[in-house]
Amino acid sequence: MTELSLKYGCNPNQKPAKIFMKTGKLPVEVLSGRPGYINFLDALNGYQLARELKEATGLPAATSFKHVSPAGAAVGLPLTEIERKIYFCEKAKLSPLACAYARARGADRMSSFGDFIALSDICDRETARLISREVSDGIIAPGYTDEALDILTNKRKGAYNVIKIDENYRPDPIEHKQVYGITFEQGRNELKITPELFENRPTANKEIPEGALRDLMIALITLKYTQSNSVCYVKDGQAIGIGAGQQSRIHCTRLAGNKADIWYLRQHEKVLGLKFKEGLGRPERDNAIDVYISDDYEDVLGDDIWQETFEIRPEPLTREEKKAWLDTLTGVALGSDAFFPFGDNIERARRSGVGYIAEPGGSIRDDNVIAVCDKYNIAMAFTGVRLFHH
Repeated sequence: MTELSLKYGCNPNQKPAKIFMKTGKLPVEVLSGRPGYINFLDALNGYQLARELKEATGLPAATSFKHVSPAGAAVGLPLTEIERKIYFCEKAKLSPLACAYARARGADRMSSFGDFIALSDICDRETARLISREVSDGIIAPGYTDEALDILTNKRKGAYNVIKIDENYRPDPIEHKQVYGITFEQGRNELKITPELFENRPTANKEIPEGALRDLMIALITLKYTQSNSVCYVKDGQAIGIGAGQQSRIHCTRLAGNKADIWYLRQHEKVLGLKFKEGLGRPERDNAIDVYISDDYEDVLGDDIWQETFEIRPEPLTREEKKAWLDTLTGVALGSDAFFPFGDNIERARRSGVGYIAEPGGSIRDDNVIAVCDKYNIAMAFTGVRLFHH
């Protein structure tokens, strides 16, 4: 048996804590820091997600994990100039892997604060430099260049968690977990998300272009490692809104849709034109933008805080302006880990630009869901597979 002692369990009072394997060697090596129980849960789930995204798309992939669900996931497509600005990397040199991480982190920067990062490929210097600037708990990757490792092991005065995983490791097909002293056993979810899953299209609109099909695959792979109930909005190879762990699917759809809306509102000209005080940190800018976008921002921040944050007090972004801007968001793909029981989910989704949907189907109200999709000319695929993750 090989084992690795951890700082503590889920909470500081839960000691001792360790990870171990009864047979074989642990496939992970800690190169820096002292990861905890939740760090490893995020690392191992995040790495599986990044690896599957790479397998499905052929592109380098990255995830930003918090509390055993992704805050963001993306593949390494180039950033637009606007994305570079809202992700605070306007002047940075970006490799494809660095693009993947910038997009994964940029999807929901508020939730990604203090994230655990997972990369599909060997971490390069450009990606490490991006990570060095962000508030993060750690990273897992199949390897690191010498320059990248030097950057990361010096982050947080050497306390930053850097984990290397054996990319050739494959777990046993049967997995176990304990709850209240009782051991559960099940087959691992080895389902591969492939284009063939999307061939059953019951809606009048059956056109799902190649880019949207890729985005639907990204959505479902993301959901495979997101605490259920869950839905995921994806645009241009990047998750822009993930709703995790909700008891009601409509609440999941609303939560993820609101995150997608915030991601898009950050690209509004008024937000791009905000003049921050010199030296204000990225987390403080993210917080200020989040409040500025909200409907009650003037009630939340007083004059003294505005003066500390902005060079010039910004004009409000009105509800009418926000609605008009959000009306221009189109072509979003939406995946759900189980069927939509009511058409209200589709009504909410289309408000965030959803044009393509993938869900298992099988509800007694499938006809209603299809009818609402047809109402808005949304193309939907019934995959026939559920993707619960707990």
